[in-house]
Formats: sequence, structure tokens, C-alpha cells
Amino acid sequence: QVQLVESGGGLVQPGGSLRLSCAASGSIFSINAMGWYRQSPGKERELVVRIFSSGVTNYADSVKGRFTISRDNAKNTVYLQMNSLKPEDTAAYYCNVQGLTMTYKNFEGWGQGTLVTVSS
Repeated sequence: QVQLVESGGGLVQPGGSLRLSCAASGSIFSINAMGWYRQSPGKERELVVRIFSSGVTNYADSVKGRFTISRDNAKNTVYLQMNSLKPEDTAAYYCNVQGLTMTYKNFEGWGQGTLVTVSS
């Protein structure tokens, strides 16, 4: 069993910043990739950014230059620093983690979601 706990969402004015975090715990042997997705009402969930164990990152074009992903391997935690936020960034943000359990089975976990609202 792998659990993900997210934190850091909230209300922010356009141009402001927020930092999200997601901590993974449980029967984890290794983590291959950690990332963030978002979903707005009436839209499909979309990839925001992900980071692989190699350090390679994959950003959506809409957030390049404004959002930064980082991870603390010792804590199995991933962060998303969001700067220059725009109203169109308003969405529920979900953490996603993929890896191997202690019994060497592949797992993929999702966080509970945290709401980010960008509005004046």
C-alpha cells in the first residue's frame, strides 16, 4: 500500500505564487517518476509536469518558465513551485507517483487533490 498526501493549495491573486507538496509513504522500494496533473471543471485531467528518477523533467507548454518541479528523494516528496499564476491555472491539482513496492510490484498512486484558485 502506498499513500500520497498533498498540501499547499489555496486562493491566490493573478501574478502570485503557491507551492504544492506531495509526500509518498508506505511499502515503497523505489520511485521512477513523480508528477503533477490538473483538472478544471468540464475538462480532462492534464499533465502539468513530471520528473523522472534520472532528473529529467517534462513540462506542459502552458506552464514552462512559470512552474518548477523538484523532489526530495530521501523524503519521497515532490514539490511544485508555481509562480506568475494566471486565472487559467485554476484547477484541482493531483500528485502522481509511479514506482516499485517492497515486493517488487509496479504501483501508481494518486493524491487526493488540492484546489488552486487564481482570482482577484
